[in-house]
Amino acid sequence: MAILWAGITGLLVYLELIYHFSSFGMVGFNFPLQLMLLLAVSGLVTLLIGSVRGIAQKILLHLFMWLSIVWTGAQEIYFHIFKQPLQIEAAVTGAGDALTNYYKEALLGFLQVSPFLLLMVLPGIVATVLLAKKIWVLPVVRKGELYQTIALAVASLVGCVAVLFCQKILQDQDYEALVEFCDPMTVVERVGVLPMTGRNVVFLVEGVLGTQLSNPDHSIDLVTDYDPNASLGKEDKESTGAETEQGQEGASEENLPEEPEEPEEPIFVPTPHAYEFDSEKLYALADNKKKTWMADYFTTREPDMTNEYTGYLEGYNVIFLTAEGFSPYAVSEELTPTLYRLIHNGYYFENYYVPLWQTSTSDGEYINCTGLIPDGQFSMRKSSVNDMSYTLPGYFAPKGALCTAYHNNSLSYYDRYLSHNNLGYFFKACRPGSLDENEWADYLFEMEGAGQWPASDYNMMVATMDEYVDEEYFLTYYMTVSGHMNYNFAGNKQSSRNKDAVADLDMSENARAYKACHVELEKAMAYMLERLEQAGKLNNTLIVLSADHYPYAMTDEELEELAGKDVNYAKDKFRNNLILWTPKFEEEPRVISKACGSMDVLPTVLNLLGFEYDSRLYAGKDIFSENEGLVIFNDRSFVTDRVVYKRKEKEIIWITDENGVALVPEEEQEAYLEYYKNEVKARYTFSAYMLEEDYFSIIRQCVVNPIPEMPAEKRMPKKIVREETQPEESQSMENQPEESQSTEMQEESSQDTQSQPGSEQDSST
Repeated sequence: MAILWAGITGLLVYLELIYHFSSFGMVGFNFPLQLMLLLAVSGLVTLLIGSVRGIAQKILLHLFMWLSIVWTGAQEIYFHIFKQPLQIEAAVTGAGDALTNYYKEALLGFLQVSPFLLLMVLPGIVATVLLAKKIWVLPVVRKGELYQTIALAVASLVGCVAVLFCQKILQDQDYEALVEFCDPMTVVERVGVLPMTGRNVVFLVEGVLGTQLSNPDHSIDLVTDYDPNASLGKEDKESTGAETEQGQEGASEENLPEEPEEPEEPIFVPTPHAYEFDSEKLYALADNKKKTWMADYFTTREPDMTNEYTGYLEGYNVIFLTAEGFSPYAVSEELTPTLYRLIHNGYYFENYYVPLWQTSTSDGEYINCTGLIPDGQFSMRKSSVNDMSYTLPGYFAPKGALCTAYHNNSLSYYDRYLSHNNLGYFFKACRPGSLDENEWADYLFEMEGAGQWPASDYNMMVATMDEYVDEEYFLTYYMTVSGHMNYNFAGNKQSSRNKDAVADLDMSENARAYKACHVELEKAMAYMLERLEQAGKLNNTLIVLSADHYPYAMTDEELEELAGKDVNYAKDKFRNNLILWTPKFEEEPRVISKACGSMDVLPTVLNLLGFEYDSRLYAGKDIFSENEGLVIFNDRSFVTDRVVYKRKEKEIIWITDENGVALVPEEEQEAYLEYYKNEVKARYTFSAYMLEEDYFSIIRQCVVNPIPEMPAEKRMPKKIVREETQPEESQSMENQPEESQSTEMQEESSQDTQSQPGSEQDSST
């Protein structure tokens, strides 16, 4: 029994070491905790194998051994490609999509890590040969050995608990990541693949059972005496006003010369960005600890205030793009003049970050569209069954806007046909994916090169702009794909298409290919501006573009080649560009130095457009508010206007002024850090519960004057509405004046909306 236990433990430790050093290099890890966990698992497996006889023993041993090898190998390939650990949900639900869309990347990843995979397979081959030749004979557990094995397994579990307890007392990040926070990236790096997988199983079981098996931190302080904004050094306007009044004292009214009265300019008085809540109902609906925590959150948080930018672009249309793999390294004035103009000629955000989340692109979309931090994996997919009225379509559609969304990939990938329609868009793609093409024909648009990989952003723009550009009021969303990995001229269609444009660049092939595929995005943006101007919509349309993630498929060396600097200092790898542009901004250009990120985009747009919203509904903040900037990363690291806190590396970089003096006084630094660590936990917890508890639906029940429900027809391109609602009258209307047609259609659409709250298209999604 001891040999079997030692052999299984040795295999697991061996696999963990290969994975760790191939994925993370010489970075240290928590070996005592890892060893205790592996010993406990090995003890349980040994008991199971030893409790049966004959061929069943060999089957169980081979099954466990090869599953461990294959799973660790799959983790190795996945991490090499996506820079994230492979979760069970991704392996189960995303395997088909991955094989269809990313088989080239998977094959390349397999070839690149093949030496490590061979090392992983080696002990499996040796054990199989030894068992086949009966050199190694599996034991049968006797009664005495059974008790010894159980005792040792229990001792290992006790050792795990003891190590975790010590780490809890020391407030070590490994305890928080494994027990409370469930951060797969930190767990797989610090403790290993098997513990990460076990924690992932617990997370999935929690979702199925609707209960919390782990130990979440429900005791996060929502109110604190420390105010980080108190030392920002902003001008005290009230004090200035008092001095003016004192300067006029002592002068008698009869000695003052008579002056003509001038009309007073209206004084801007900030008001809260907050709804009126029925707080009693909010607590009455709190039937578990999470909802009670959320009720506390909404009743204790201070909302943002309106500011000089509130309603600055009221009534504007919006075109919002999530750009695949976009980064500042794709942009130059010579190669991509349109992108350069939209970034630099207007409002330039010099400290904008786009963190990488667990489901890379889908989570990047989720945070862009919702202003919430992703929870686990596939948050966008999970949101498809929730009330998502407080995203952009929820504000636009009740005001009569046409809300459409487009993607130049398949309709079914990441289940966007469910999630994006649920957000309130009428979502269309260029290919059906796994869906029936005839059934979903109305949700497909025809474009040139739809089957290319990746497909063209420019072709998507050409194929779709006719559906909305002539509308009186519209909201349009795009998920681009031209910037997708891998970056080479052999396997990336858009890189090869624009190869000549980057031929003169003195860079490696991967770097040039990365720039080349973003030339296609440049063409798309140039075409967009041209069509908007032709339609007379350029001056009243806000263009928003944010990346889904940085180009993680490139090595740090390749990124540094593009950036011309070290990308690992102060979270520079995640620095990006935000496009928030309209011609009006070019008339008054400015540089925004505030630290901000993708979770801030939605509340910023809502404030600019003058919508009534509650700032407490989002993890992000309006960039133009007086709040200090805060960017939150996947491992709970953060960046503010005055510090960079790298949690995993336990590194703190205090930002200094021109004289080298830290912006936070030394005596306040500990309190400042503690405040923001707590704030980050609160926003993470809030975002998770918003998704898990469908909390937007609870908010809607408790808001005194909620925003109206979205009319189904307002999500659909008119062409589809006309074809399906008026097939019998189409011929009789052909000879009517155009104005008369429009009036009749609007009246009929209005009647349909009243009589049919959910259209056929809406219910099918």
